Amino acid sequence: MKLKYYIIIFGFVNFTFSQTLTLRECVEMAVEKNISVKQSALEIENANVDKLNAFGNFLPNFNAQSSHSWNIGLNQNITTGLLENVTTQFSSLGGSIGVDIYNGLQNINQLHRANLNILAKQYQLDNMIDDIKLLVANSYLQVMFNQEILTTQKSQLIIAKEQLKRTTSLIDAGVLPVGDVFELEANLASQEQSIIQAENNYILSKISLAQLLQISDYENFNVVIEDLDIPFSTILDNSPKSIFEKALTLRNDIKLGVVNIEIAEKDIELAKGSLQPSLRGFYSYSNRVGYSDRLIGDGTFSDVPIGTVLSSGETVVRPIENTKISPALSLADQLRFNEGQNYGLSLNIPIFNGFSSRNSVKRAKINLERSKNSLDQQKLDLESTINQAYNDTRGAYKFYEASQKTVKSRKIAFDNTQNRFRAGAMNSFDYVQAKQRYEQSLSDLIRAKFDYIFKLKVVEFYFGIPLEIK
Repeated sequence: MKLKYYIIIFGFVNFTFSQTLTLRECVEMAVEKNISVKQSALEIENANVDKLNAFGNFLPNFNAQSSHSWNIGLNQNITTGLLENVTTQFSSLGGSIGVDIYNGLQNINQLHRANLNILAKQYQLDNMIDDIKLLVANSYLQVMFNQEILTTQKSQLIIAKEQLKRTTSLIDAGVLPVGDVFELEANLASQEQSIIQAENNYILSKISLAQLLQISDYENFNVVIEDLDIPFSTILDNSPKSIFEKALTLRNDIKLGVVNIEIAEKDIELAKGSLQPSLRGFYSYSNRVGYSDRLIGDGTFSDVPIGTVLSSGETVVRPIENTKISPALSLADQLRFNEGQNYGLSLNIPIFNGFSSRNSVKRAKINLERSKNSLDQQKLDLESTINQAYNDTRGAYKFYEASQKTVKSRKIAFDNTQNRFRAGAMNSFDYVQAKQRYEQSLSDLIRAKFDYIFKLKVVEFYFGIPLEIK
């Protein structure tokens, strides 16, 4: 499992005051301002919306509709009986409701999947934050390392100046030859170059950390600089296997892999559900209203001939009620007389759809195997990372102990060389060589110390110990 470097869009914040931040404050600031973290948080919100949508599938669907229309054209005038261009108006209204009675448990499975997806998005966010924490911790320690190197270089510069001043006095007194001063002057110039390089490295490390925190004014920003000792830790008393087993229960990327398998399994159930019959209940209501005049019976009747009896020649008549023009019925009456209702059950049985549903099941099963393989690979990567981190930490500590011994030996050798040089028993070239070896051992010790601290913190982080530097 490798540390992921997320793309960070820098929206810098200006600070007009000096800031001195602890590691915890730096981590909190980086997480708060990181654009990728904000994007991941929005994905969680979107997953919650998907859950609400899945819950809504259990509820009935209700729709209402209404319309008003004008009909312009040739229609019979009920007064004259002639075709005329007239305008008629109609209004209609209605509503429908439908509910799923059974659909292959699709609604239940979609709700379960939505819950799993929220969990997956949360693990994804937490894993991103874990990576940012390690990245910030590394940058934070790099600033402390470069600051300590710079402090050491400045201390050595003071020693070099004092030695040059003392040697010049001895030369003026005739104790040392004039040539000894040239090597010391060259050493002083080299020491000044080292300070310039150390200052540059320190500034660059501050800029790197400031970018992670989205702070533009890096000159007024600093970290808490203290004499950092090797922290006491018993983490290496645990075996790599026990650390790995603990990490399996803590690492968010492993949790994400497990949830992805559960999501893939739920996708199979959803795909299989589309092969099952579905039953749906429905009900609809409709009504309409007209605004035109109408013909109605007036209660009187007229005999209308309808034929003749051939044998007698007698006319056959039928009484037909006479009509009169009446305005449209009242709105209440029309709504009562014109209403219509429709209700029933709808059964859908999938028989053949071009192998689409069955292929969806096959694809879901393939994705399940992919998710399982991905989790297995993540576990292998995690185990490899922990084994390497564990051995690197042990090796870094041994290197730190060796560096301590080297500094001690170089210090004794340099003190002896310095005494001999002051007594005139050693030339300046040999003195400078001994001094440079001692300075290099100091730099190596500082590098070994910070290298061990960071690697130790990585192993502790996998074991669930919070990132802290004390």
